[in-house]
Formats: sequence, C-alpha cells, structure tokens
Amino acid sequence: MKARCVFGIAASTIAALSLQTSAAFPQNAPALPTFYRDVLPILEKHCQNCHRPGEMAHPLMNYSQAAARAGAIRKSVAAKKMPPWLADPDYGHFSNDPSLSQSEIKTLEMWADGGARAGDPHEAPPLRRWTQGWNISPPDVVIEMPKPVALAPKGDIDYTYEIVPTHFGEDRWVQMAELRPSSREHVHHAVVYIRPPGSKWLHDAPVGLPFTAESLSDKQGRSDTHWTVSDILLVYAPGSSPERWASGMAKFIPAGSDLVIQMHYMAMGHAASDRTAVGIVFAKQPPQQRVLTLQLTNDHFVIPPRAGDFRVEARGSLPNDATLLRFFPHMHWRGKKFEYNLVHPDGRIEPLLKVR
Repeated sequence: MKARCVFGIAASTIAALSLQTSAAFPQNAPALPTFYRDVLPILEKHCQNCHRPGEMAHPLMNYSQAAARAGAIRKSVAAKKMPPWLADPDYGHFSNDPSLSQSEIKTLEMWADGGARAGDPHEAPPLRRWTQGWNISPPDVVIEMPKPVALAPKGDIDYTYEIVPTHFGEDRWVQMAELRPSSREHVHHAVVYIRPPGSKWLHDAPVGLPFTAESLSDKQGRSDTHWTVSDILLVYAPGSSPERWASGMAKFIPAGSDLVIQMHYMAMGHAASDRTAVGIVFAKQPPQQRVLTLQLTNDHFVIPPRAGDFRVEARGSLPNDATLLRFFPHMHWRGKKFEYNLVHPDGRIEPLLKVR
C-alpha cells in the first residue's frame, strides 16, 4: 500500500445564574431578539455539539433550557469563554474555529438583557438532527477496553494504559475515529496509539488489562510509558471533536495491530469505573495520502521555585514536505501559553499557532 504522508501534529460548563432582565429600551430601538428566530440558530451552529443530552455540558436544546441560563450565556459569550477557543486570531485561520461573530455575541447579549423572550415557535429553523451516541457515522467496528478501570475517589491517578488487540486480519484504512469514555467526568485526556505487529514498544506489558508505569516490573517497560514513535490514531480531551479525515486522506492500521489506550483520569470524590470505547469508520478505498500524527514531548525540565514564566521547548523535524492538518496543544495546570513555530532551514521562525 503506497500513499503520500500527511503529518498532523498532536498537539465547559456554563454555571447556572439568575435570569437577567433589563430596564426599558428606547421605543425606536431595533426589535429585541427572540429565542426561536435569533438565538436557536446560534445555539445549533455553535453550542449544541456539546450542550445536548448525552454530551458533556448542560443541554441548550429548547427555550426553557436556554432561558434558565440566559444570564450565564450572556456572561460567557461576552468574555469569549464560550464556545471554548484559545487560538490567537492574529496567527492563522482554522477551519474548525467555533467562535461567535461579534454580531452573534451582540444578539445573545440583547436577548438576555431584553428578558430572554421566546418569540414565535414558527420562526424556528429546521430542527437539527444529532446522532445519538456516536458523533461520527455509525462505526464499522467498536473496540472497547476488555476490562474496566477502577477509579479511586481521591488522590492522584497515574496514567493508565490498556492494550487492546484489533484482530484485524488485513490492513485497514480509517476515515473516522471517535473515543467515548463510559465515565467522561473522570477523563482529563486520552491518547490512542497504533502498535503494529512486531513492535517492541511495551513488549512485556499485559494485554487486555489496565496497567500503570509503576505496575510494570521491567525498567524498559516503565520507560516506554513516557515515549513512543508509534502513530497516534486520535487524541481526546473534553470538548474535542472526533477525527474525520477528508476524502483521499486516511489513517493506516496494519493487520494484526494493537491499540494502546492511554488514559489520564482525575479523581472526582466518588469511586467509579471507566470502560472506554473507540469507534472506527473504514475508508471505502485506499487514500492518496496517509495521515500520520506525531507526538512532540518534553518532560525533562524542572520549573524553578517562584518562577512566574518558564519557557519549555519541544522540537521535531519532518523528513519531507508535508501538509499540516491540525495541532493539539496540551498542558496541565502550570501551563500558561503555547505556541507552534515553523523553523525554516535559513533560521527564519514562522508562527503557526499561539494559544492564549
């Protein structure tokens, strides 16, 4: 199977507030926005991907749900906290930017300030039909953790791994992929790696059972949990979208591969368990371009005491020209800013993405 390589670098909750009403508006002011005519189209376009039943945030599907949170909606969109999007607009344009236009923000502000009026239901846009369960096309195969992971109610939970055989008898090209934890509130992030047959990575780790670095007896196995050159099928964090690669592009999973699922869980004050599943939609035909996802990591640094700013860099190089499809910057509480720069052969630095 031959394909050109395309590299992709791996890179909300609205609190309930009291309904805000306004003072009198001038008689010559424009007609106040109403839910069905003006607000619902914005919610369908920008918000309901997360704010609907079965997803991670309070549903905003109908008038009563939205009106009860009108004040919170106003506050969040005015501060540009919702929809969540941290990329600096001065660097690059991204096709999946969910940000509201200034006009849409003004509409939501006026709607909340004007009493969150319902308006005429007949002015509502056609009902948007959301897929129940999976956010991709119905998967051709669902690969689930064989054994659930027990989650403690308190304390730090070490990164947890589970190796799951695909049992693919032939090479497969993947068009879409989605990860769905069964206990989403406990998941900080997840990464699904493709381990091809013959790989020595995590060679002696158990298959089909959850494990951590500390639970492995051999030094190489513990080291393997910190680094790999294996391709990444997908990365998940709350609010991230499933992977959908354009026509002519796909991920490659060789026959006999395993999926190595890395889970970063957070204790939430009560015991629970998680059994994450990965849904896969196969490409109808081999692509012209193969998508590869590279992991750039630097975990060999120490932040000095009381340092207000400390820069950490991770670098990588590409062996040939490539098309960058996406970035997935990821840090934890100590991270403040993030940027991707392209360093040209002549030393010139070109900013590609800056995260505020």
